[in-house]
Amino acid sequence: MTTIASAPTLSTSATTDNYPSGTPLRVVFAGTPEFAATSLEMLIKQQEALNIDIVAVYTQPDRKAGRGQKLAASAVKQVALTHDIAVEQPATFKKSDAAGMTARQTLRTYQPDVMIVVAYGLILPIGVLTTPTYGCLNIHASLLPRWRGAAPIHRALLAGDGETGITIMQMDKGLDTGDMLYKVNCAIEAKDTAASLHDKLAALGATAITTVLKDLPSYQAQAKAQEDSQANYAEKLVKTEGEIDWTQPATAIERQIRGLTPWPGAYTFLDGQRVKILASLPVNTSQQTDKPAGTIISVGRKAILVACGKDHHNDPLASTLAITDLQFAGGKPMTAEQVCHGNQLNDGDQFTGDSK
Repeated sequence: MTTIASAPTLSTSATTDNYPSGTPLRVVFAGTPEFAATSLEMLIKQQEALNIDIVAVYTQPDRKAGRGQKLAASAVKQVALTHDIAVEQPATFKKSDAAGMTARQTLRTYQPDVMIVVAYGLILPIGVLTTPTYGCLNIHASLLPRWRGAAPIHRALLAGDGETGITIMQMDKGLDTGDMLYKVNCAIEAKDTAASLHDKLAALGATAITTVLKDLPSYQAQAKAQEDSQANYAEKLVKTEGEIDWTQPATAIERQIRGLTPWPGAYTFLDGQRVKILASLPVNTSQQTDKPAGTIISVGRKAILVACGKDHHNDPLASTLAITDLQFAGGKPMTAEQVCHGNQLNDGDQFTGDSK
């Protein structure tokens, strides 16, 4: 765990001298997906211990979801309604929009002391960021300034990072550029997927925000500016990133599979049909081949061995990937053993990078 120890100017007008003593902090929570709901649930449970009062929850408008495309409430909204907390779902906070101005006025009526923001999905303009007395705090799923942006969990896995973590940040008008109040590290394990790392960081984020709220004046007084020169950006994921290029080294493809699970998923093609690769074993660097990239070397009960690209240009042989779980188009997920018994793949079959 890391408490940020340095004291630049606060991002808000608050000082340690004007925090109310005894009176619960009026908290507005803003978030949308399950990642945010984990923090909301923790804060609700600890309202009395933290001396806070969650006066409202902001979340994205209901969206169509599922095969029936019916309107569905966000994970955060469901938690708020369960606990009878007021829910607001503005589509915008823009000054140029009448609805945006109404949303700003509504926020002011809650008289928030602080706003906790977690994967909300709406850009908060400066007029919103300065509405709470002590500003807006963001729970970000990386060790800032590394992986600012929309997909920090996935990008850390895809890059092969050995660790990531949570940063509690004082929000400003930039994209994840605000002063850091608190950091806590999380090791990335060899079998971690985007799904498993998401769950670890969601729990870690919930704990981290409660730690900060226990002594908000001290953490804000010790806020530390980010080193912009060390920043990089976690671009939003697109579906096409799941397409496997078998000329890449097996280590890169293995990270791609883990980093894109469950969405958008890593996939390839066999005879023009899409095949989703669900899981593989850690890469065995001693296991190499002279087969062309994408060639199925062997179909075994424990794994399906596939030729990939070379780890290094001067390597005489190429790397291999051991797939343990996959899914054919229109079918159910299958283990390597099920594929082996079903004779759905054969030694020498060729995975390709596109449907042609």
